[in-house]
Amino acid sequence: MPRVLITGSNGQVGFELRRALAPLGEVIALTRRDADLADPASLVAALDRYCPDLIVNPAAYTAVDKAESEPELARAVNAGAPGAMARWGAAHNVPLVHFSTDYVFEGTGVTPYREDAPVNPQSIYGATKCEGENAVRQACAQHLILRTSWVVGAHGGNFLKTILRLARERDQLRIVADQTGAPTSAALIADVTAHLVARYFADRKSFAFGTYHLAASGETNWCEYARHVVALAEARGLELKLRSTDIVPIETHEYPLPAKRPMNSRLDCSKLMSTFGISLPDWRNGVDYVFEQLHD
Repeated sequence: MPRVLITGSNGQVGFELRRALAPLGEVIALTRRDADLADPASLVAALDRYCPDLIVNPAAYTAVDKAESEPELARAVNAGAPGAMARWGAAHNVPLVHFSTDYVFEGTGVTPYREDAPVNPQSIYGATKCEGENAVRQACAQHLILRTSWVVGAHGGNFLKTILRLARERDQLRIVADQTGAPTSAALIADVTAHLVARYFADRKSFAFGTYHLAASGETNWCEYARHVVALAEARGLELKLRSTDIVPIETHEYPLPAKRPMNSRLDCSKLMSTFGISLPDWRNGVDYVFEQLHD
């Protein structure tokens, strides 16, 4: 039975990966207490201790605004740690599945980004994730880099949970409406990852390693996303201070933040779908699923 090691197993994606990968082998679920991603020696020691057959790395420094004032820590976790994992993997003939983000791109235009589009990160977070990708590619030929966007899950903090909390506290919300992307559930990310890992274990010699985009289909903006979440809460009869019609669209410049956000977070996932025969559901499916998980 193969051993699969997951970092950040208490995070949004890590938690779902524990579930999705369990049928495929022995899952070793690391948390911060087991291995400090800011300390490569700690990470390598954990890899030496468990000797996995495959490494899956959803762990990351994801505090986008805080990264602007903590670039060294963000770089250590987002670039140094993946590089250390990739070097260990190369030395032991062990593949690495690494997760990345739409923030590696400039975030302009209206066309979904393909995997081969030029990278041009506009924030410290995006730059460190880009460095992490490069470190993985340079060190480990057997790599699978999965870029995703607007992740939402039942475990950990995210936009959906924030909107539900604010809808109970305020009678109006002003939400950015000029940034476009696809909310992608952690469960979908984990299920697709498990499908890819199963394909690898079934046929290691011909597996198509490389960089792929993984996001739900369709697109929306943060304001419409918030309205959808509140509409779900209204339909469920939750006690709220506002209705979905009380959410007002604003532009990005009206809500300044330390880190620049991509205006275009669309990812073209056709390479993933055609290579592995995967269909990706509409973003609403995943958001609705997470909402139901939270209110069952």
